Amino acid sequence: MTLRDVLRGIPVLAGGEPGTEEIAGIAYNSKSVRPGSLFAALRGAARNGLDFVAEAEANGAAAVLSSWPRPQASRAAWVQVADAREALALAAANFYGHPADGMKVVGVTGTKGKTTTTYLVEAVLLEAGASPGVIGTITYRRPGWSVPAPRTTPESSDLQALLRGMLDAGVSHCVMEVSSHALEQKRVWGVGFDVAVFTNLSGEHLDYHPSMEGYFEAKKKLFSLDRKKSAAVVNIDDPWGRKLASELPMKTVTFGLEPEAIVRAVRPVLSAEGIETRIAFPGGAMTVRSPLVGRHNLYNILASAAAALALNVAPADIAAGIAALKGVPGRFERVPNGRGLLVVVDYAHTDKALEQALMTAREFRPRRLIAVFGAGGDRDREKRERMGRVAARLADWTILTSDNPRTEDPAAIIAAIEAGFAKEAARAYEVEPDRRKAIARALATASKGDFVLVAGKGHEDRQIFADRTVRFSDVEVVGEVLRTMGDS
Repeated sequence: MTLRDVLRGIPVLAGGEPGTEEIAGIAYNSKSVRPGSLFAALRGAARNGLDFVAEAEANGAAAVLSSWPRPQASRAAWVQVADAREALALAAANFYGHPADGMKVVGVTGTKGKTTTTYLVEAVLLEAGASPGVIGTITYRRPGWSVPAPRTTPESSDLQALLRGMLDAGVSHCVMEVSSHALEQKRVWGVGFDVAVFTNLSGEHLDYHPSMEGYFEAKKKLFSLDRKKSAAVVNIDDPWGRKLASELPMKTVTFGLEPEAIVRAVRPVLSAEGIETRIAFPGGAMTVRSPLVGRHNLYNILASAAAALALNVAPADIAAGIAALKGVPGRFERVPNGRGLLVVVDYAHTDKALEQALMTAREFRPRRLIAVFGAGGDRDREKRERMGRVAARLADWTILTSDNPRTEDPAAIIAAIEAGFAKEAARAYEVEPDRRKAIARALATASKGDFVLVAGKGHEDRQIFADRTVRFSDVEVVGEVLRTMGDS
């Protein structure tokens, strides 16, 4: 494909009309450049792509796409654009032949519930006889193929390559988690969404977004990409969802428990065994049963049902698909044991998510509720004290430990969480910075009838420190500790 074809429809500021150079691939990392690549020199958090142009050209880049003017030393074709990230996304869509146009695409955004909602929609589509692909936090997958996900929403050129692979493999629907970072960085530009779903909004990523309003505006961008004009699906029980629904120009399917919700749960029953509810919608109703637990999963079920109805999936297939999903890795995942304990690993890493997990644990009526958690380094610091306050109120005993400290001092992160306990005038906690030892301590302390919640990392299988990254899976560590305690 020529450079002119790759850049079709993208305004060029300088460098002349894109020429007939043959483009064999697209790269945003200079080390990934191969002969004939178009290299996108992007603005980074620490360093800029301009610093790597020489390496990219040495590796064979045929052209460079950048918002900066050509450096004097550059010899490749140079295309200057106003916004290099947007141009990269649109160029990638051109290069891969706009694969999203050949399938139905569902985008799910929000603070919590994205992953479980995509799993539910996938299960429903499988029940309906479709061939779904999923792009999300845990894996990128399609029938017969799955790889661990390095990030929730891939960079735009990686995303378009994934979509092309899915389409070529016969995928009919792609269900995609869309993060606020991806929306701010325009990674999903060039993707036409058939259905866009909003789950909820609460404080997270405020190290990246300037305010909750800014965070909301980032999420809202997904709905401006709904160029296929099918439907927006919005949680109207969430205050930010209500605000979003009032501002959207397109057809909006609202869901929730409130009477005005278009897709509404009627007399839901939540128990330790799961969820049963009647879901009412225009023209009908269906009864759904799910082994997922907790009020938050009731909303995830409603989100998936509303999205499936917007895709014209039959109610019987929706109910069967929801029932078929037994669980999601790292999302309130139970770890079997022979000691009479309820041990659960959950991804909860914000104060709202931790509150949700602890309240759900309370529904099991445990003898004692023991929590193990920390907070991620180099991330929103304001939530740490709030997480401490939540645990002080809802857990009987807490062991504060490390999550992914990254470049921060683990002791400083834990001290920030301790401040929340102080605000609640609570001392029902201890500190063990070593996460493995903290989990072992919780399990050794627990007795029959207790509930142990290990929160923060969920499905993750790595722990990130300033100087190293080590393998660490909460589920695996729980199992190993239980075995050393004589539990088969």
